Amino acid sequence: MDPELLERITARRAGLDELEKQLTKQLAEVRAERNELAVAERVLERVSEQLANERASVTPAPGQVGGRAVMLIPHRTSGVEESTLPPDHQRILAAVRQAAGPVMARQVGDALGIDVSVRAKLEPLRGRVVRLVDRGWLRKLPDGRFTTCL
Repeated sequence: MDPELLERITARRAGLDELEKQLTKQLAEVRAERNELAVAERVLERVSEQLANERASVTPAPGQVGGRAVMLIPHRTSGVEESTLPPDHQRILAAVRQAAGPVMARQVGDALGIDVSVRAKLEPLRGRVVRLVDRGWLRKLPDGRFTTCL
């Protein structure tokens, strides 16, 4: 056999062996990435289903606090209507809306007919107003007054 031809065949075989190693490595990387994408798809499907289920149930669900059932105040989002709020919270929103401008909790109480001179009646009202702020239904200004969200 021709030694030069044998050398060329050996060199070509070494080149192909190296190419095979590179391609095997790339194929393993592609398979790993495809597996990660499949997992990401499953997670996305589950999260989408959960969000759809949460949006479908726009009525606030009663929760438990200290063994008592309480109505949870939903966060204000595009799919949640004001009518899903408990009636006393709807009245608070209406009182703030009807005011000529930003109001203090005391003024909201006056509008609702609550005796705001009694601290035991004012503070629970203030708590409800702040809860509406926390959930995005109202805005609290730096001076402590409340106003509607735009």
